[in-house]
Amino acid sequence: MNYNHDSPKAIFFDLDGTILDWQTGMEDTWLASIEKHNDGSYDSLEMQALVRKRREWFWDDPERAYTGRMDLTEACRVIVGHAFEDAGLTAIEIAHRIGEYYRAQRRELIAPYPGAMETIAAFHERGVRLALLTNGEAENQRGSVEKLRLESYFDCIVIEGEFGIGKPDERVFRHALEATSSTPETAWMVGDNLDADIAPAVELGLHAVWVDEAGDGLPDDAPTRPDRIVRLISELL
Repeated sequence: MNYNHDSPKAIFFDLDGTILDWQTGMEDTWLASIEKHNDGSYDSLEMQALVRKRREWFWDDPERAYTGRMDLTEACRVIVGHAFEDAGLTAIEIAHRIGEYYRAQRRELIAPYPGAMETIAAFHERGVRLALLTNGEAENQRGSVEKLRLESYFDCIVIEGEFGIGKPDERVFRHALEATSSTPETAWMVGDNLDADIAPAVELGLHAVWVDEAGDGLPDDAPTRPDRIVRLISELL
């Protein structure tokens, strides 16, 4: 039997964008946050567009992305602060309140993708060793783990803010291989980030499954090619 394709000994899952749906409702939450704190000095829809542009700018830079995921609330403050500057506004305290309010709301609203928890439970019941590999700050990511009660399913949970290093560092994957008593030939890596999840998995020889929830397909400049593409992890069953 080819474990890599048919019956893996271990599966490593990313969290955000793979198990947790962090996209649905994001724009609505931003607009609600902007409208709630609107003192009449800006148009809410125009401010939403500026925030969207600044989000893309912020997360496109690897160094900013690293510091941002280590403190998401501060990242939101910075993003809205720059959007206010772009609009010629100086009420930075309002910008910060918008960022803080948005972040608090998103933490409450984020939920797993349809079928995600059932898929994890099914693999666990089959005896597949599971590892969760997630980048981000310790408090936020651990909070998501506890909210979904993931500890009962996973043999290994690696959170960047706790472990000290994050994906795509190969030490994260090697740690998971050791913790699940598996080898690259018998393990899958499932994630939505081509750079952080898929490229290192391919490099190490794991079966790499890319989660393309939007169904956009591989970009022309993709750093590597996954072994399989799914839109939801429930397709793996």
